[in-house]
Amino acid sequence: MAENKTTNKILSVDIGGSHIKATVLDQEGKILQAYERVETPKSPNPKNVMLVIQELASRFPEYNNISVGFPGYVKNGVVKTAPNLGTTEWADFDLAKEVEKTLKCPTKVVNDADMQGLGVVSRKGLELVITLGTGFGTALLQDGILLPHLEMAHHPFAKKKTYDNYIGEKEMDEIGKERWNNRIKKVFEVLKTVFNYDHLYIGGGNASKLDFELDKNMTVVTNKDGIKGGARLWDK
Repeated sequence: MAENKTTNKILSVDIGGSHIKATVLDQEGKILQAYERVETPKSPNPKNVMLVIQELASRFPEYNNISVGFPGYVKNGVVKTAPNLGTTEWADFDLAKEVEKTLKCPTKVVNDADMQGLGVVSRKGLELVITLGTGFGTALLQDGILLPHLEMAHHPFAKKKTYDNYIGEKEMDEIGKERWNNRIKKVFEVLKTVFNYDHLYIGGGNASKLDFELDKNMTVVTNKDGIKGGARLWDK
């Protein structure tokens, strides 16, 4: 890795249940090098995921900070839960320390929805970010400041199903897109009542499968938009 001390260049990595993505950003979140992605290992344990991160990092020769979005609960860079990757192997794994040691660069690790939230919000008012992917991710921000992370995905929603069980990718494949969209509508009504947000941002690989008209204060965002949150983690 080559360093450039005059300009902060951030390697931003987004770990997902199906793909791991990366790019290099400047401090403002502008993409400096083409977005790359590879499939998440079939056995997504820490060792295999670290190998993918190393492979992706080798495609980006110049950066001096690293941001990682992880699909689970992360506390001070340490993974606590990893529902879609296997919590048993990931529990208490210090991902920030391991990435920093391996790539020899200062590293910050947060929940993937939190990182996406930092990348897409307007920083005005109470903004809720959700991700519709392998599972259901959430982030809540007030005037651009991340609020404490809640693993809403594992909260019961209906008939003993959690949000993950009710609208996750596996369930969508099983019940079909029409029924899945009807369920999403029900979830949106609950989110409106519970959070009273000023704006809702909808990301994740399955956001493009929504087939109904959204409210004026709802916006679909892309993974490329979300990965820009890696720059804001290093905001002074």
